[in-house]
Amino acid sequence: MAIPVEVWLRGEVDATTHSLPSSGREPGAWTEGDVADLLVGMLRVMNAAKNPSADPGVPIALRGFSWIVNPFESGGVVVAIEMSLGAAVAGPFDVAEGPLSAKIQRVMDAQRQRPSAPAKPSTSETIH
Repeated sequence: MAIPVEVWLRGEVDATTHSLPSSGREPGAWTEGDVADLLVGMLRVMNAAKNPSADPGVPIALRGFSWIVNPFESGGVVVAIEMSLGAAVAGPFDVAEGPLSAKIQRVMDAQRQRPSAPAKPSTSETIH
């Protein structure tokens, strides 16, 4: 099952739809690794939408954006992230908001605990 992701880039009129591969687990059984993969995937599709020729393996840091888990009008929840580049919304997922928010918070907290990698000469493609 693919995960739908709607991407809106700042300055654009329309959003575009992309998809991410699923972990193979139901959202209620996601691990923190699955949640990190979702967030990284959302940032990667945003980067690819803005920079189609960008290296798909560009390093991704889970910081510098806002996130929220929101109820979806027809059921389930969506995960939304926003940053200066634009916004991305993934889902809907059939899972309760509280546990998913808690997993995302743990992933974000763990990322903050990691030391930053030394800057590389070409950091303009790195997404933060």
